[in-house]
Amino acid sequence: MKVYILSRNPSLYSTQRLVEAGEQRGWEIRVIDYLKCTIEIIKGELLINYLGKKLPVPDAIIPRIGASRTFYGTAMVRHFEMMDVFSTSGNLAIARSRDKLRSLQVLSKNSVDMPRTVFASNKSSAKDVIALSGGAPLVLKILEGTQGVGVVLVDSEKAAKSVLDAFYGMDVNLLVQEFIEEAGGADIRALVVGGEVVGAMRRQGAEGDFRSNLHQGGSATSYKLNRKEKSTALAAAKAMGLGVCGVDMIPSSRGPLVMEVNSSPGLEGIEKSTGIDIAGKIMDYIEKSVPNPGDKKRRIKRDSIGA
Repeated sequence: MKVYILSRNPSLYSTQRLVEAGEQRGWEIRVIDYLKCTIEIIKGELLINYLGKKLPVPDAIIPRIGASRTFYGTAMVRHFEMMDVFSTSGNLAIARSRDKLRSLQVLSKNSVDMPRTVFASNKSSAKDVIALSGGAPLVLKILEGTQGVGVVLVDSEKAAKSVLDAFYGMDVNLLVQEFIEEAGGADIRALVVGGEVVGAMRRQGAEGDFRSNLHQGGSATSYKLNRKEKSTALAAAKAMGLGVCGVDMIPSSRGPLVMEVNSSPGLEGIEKSTGIDIAGKIMDYIEKSVPNPGDKKRRIKRDSIGA
């Protein structure tokens, strides 16, 4: 089996673990910096050049596309898919997950529960937005933010209006969400691989911080999902069309609410907190999905191959 990991940094924990898991199976594993790839398109033939040389066609790819490079990264994933290469997550699914508004629209369409969310242009009335969101306290999220950056909690309607007016004045796109107070600054991340939950952790925000992201100083412990949490995570992954993803849910009085579906979930936090070989689970998924390695005549049927 020949597998490429599309990652800009081979020294990252997640990339290293994927390399180890593949090599343990005796596979040919290669880390490819997708920004150094050049696609070549001619009649009836799709090619990829890497560092000035034609790149051999692999059996599968594992996209680890950075949020700031989504357009170029998904273009590369799409090119591989059109070359009949299996991808653990398709290009459209990755692009869909990176757009916070679009992903929530998709989840809503598929009846996946989430916090009440309002999106409006900078010409909208801040007062109306606050009312539609259920009133203060509220969580404001910049659409382009990642890893908890660009997320603000406002505890009064006066403060909410001031922040909204300030962001709208800078022409910043915002999501306004209800604040789930009973969560106590905690959330749950479930790792879904190939339509199965392979591990879960509970993340707790640092003292005084309602954000639970590990990049913001939060902590993680192993967690066993209940039936509703498991079904919600699987429904979210299916709705987004992602073969590998992290589903972030927040506990509430009305059940688990999906906050985000991450198409390039980090492996360090969940592997160290659960002791589960998540990288190995991803390789198992590839092995099941590519039954005949080297067969370039196979067609990988995915709704994400097209534009």
